[in-house]
Amino acid sequence: MIRLIRTLGTIVGYAALVTPKLNSVKKSLVNYDAVAEKDLVTNQYPKKWADKILKTAGVKVKVHGNQNYPENGVLFISNHEGNFDIPVLIYAINKPFGFVSKVEVKKIPFLHKWMDLLNCIYLDRTDRRSSIQMIRDGVASLKEGHSIMIFPEGTRSKGRGMAEFKAGSFKLAKSAGVPIIPIAIKGTSQLMEKYNSKKIVPGHVDVTILDAIEPDIFDRYSLQEVANLVHERIETAMK
Repeated sequence: MIRLIRTLGTIVGYAALVTPKLNSVKKSLVNYDAVAEKDLVTNQYPKKWADKILKTAGVKVKVHGNQNYPENGVLFISNHEGNFDIPVLIYAINKPFGFVSKVEVKKIPFLHKWMDLLNCIYLDRTDRRSSIQMIRDGVASLKEGHSIMIFPEGTRSKGRGMAEFKAGSFKLAKSAGVPIIPIAIKGTSQLMEKYNSKKIVPGHVDVTILDAIEPDIFDRYSLQEVANLVHERIETAMK
């Protein structure tokens, strides 16, 4: 319980500490022309935030695979085991990205301001029209050169095995014409969900970055077929 309290304090406390620097980060972006350079600047504090969370929680992360990404935007597709997936992925992946988050996260003090700067996209699960808007926002962000992380299962598996990937998530890559980078994450559910989220225990997490899938795959396969293919690759990597 003590580790849980300390970790939650780090999540909110560090965000509160660096939020006064938010305006200076925004102002500094005028010094850069390339989207990739701007994203690296905005990502520096989230990287530190993720590192502090993992250290406080006693989490060690091992990264496998190739991190030579295209300069322009990509769609990261990952399985979703637990609450620690976001800080683990921010820490592990050296290419900045925003992510699709439930709209309730906007209520967390300080965090939403940084999420907006990272080009995160919100989804209201109670509103069907929100899904359409999410796709539009995501495609626009990808075309601008930003990258996005999405969890096509839609919810945490909590270590009970991967659920089917929702095909609609893959519209982002098809409409924006960007590569898909599958990510396999294993071990986060053992940190918290295993104990009904009532405590945090130290542990190890493996993040495996798989080969990119080029957007021309949609010339040969349907959205659902691509979703199934990516699901199979991630599931195989986890085994």
